[in-house]
Amino acid sequence: FGNKPTHYYYYIMTVTTFESLGLSKPLLDAVNSLGFEKPSQIQELAIPRILNGDDIVGLSETGSGKTAAFTLPALELIDLEVTKPQVLILSPTRELCVQVCEEVQSLGKFLPSMRAVPVYGGAPIDRQIKGLRGSQMVVGTPGRLMDHLRRGTLRTEDLKLVILDEADRMLDMG
Repeated sequence: FGNKPTHYYYYIMTVTTFESLGLSKPLLDAVNSLGFEKPSQIQELAIPRILNGDDIVGLSETGSGKTAAFTLPALELIDLEVTKPQVLILSPTRELCVQVCEEVQSLGKFLPSMRAVPVYGGAPIDRQIKGLRGSQMVVGTPGRLMDHLRRGTLRTEDLKLVILDEADRMLDMG
């Protein structure tokens, strides 16, 4: 006993809208075009905190909207004038990497010049190197990201946000 938590978070069901979370019009248009009516619990809790620059750990069930919970604020934080990686999303498998990158593309479809690239093993690295040039968001598996870092084809000095998607699975994989 003796050690008491310093922060308690309680979730109270509210009638929060995506508009009230501080998202820009292009992202709201994308959310509406995809048929989302209101934010899920994880989105309501995570989006404002990520936009505020807080480090968070999000835990939520499959299908609860976790990917949008980190993708929407990530898209909000990128500077479209800068054509260098600003957001890095690590995914444990190539399948999840591709799926997350597709969701990034869907949610960012109304952001002019937004580019995202998936990088994973088993795909031609030369195409990935081309894709990294001019992309603001990179979604990749740890092994292939390490390959790009060693080659110098992925630069991290402009990163604003790093997301570990399914970090528990990556830890289990070693």
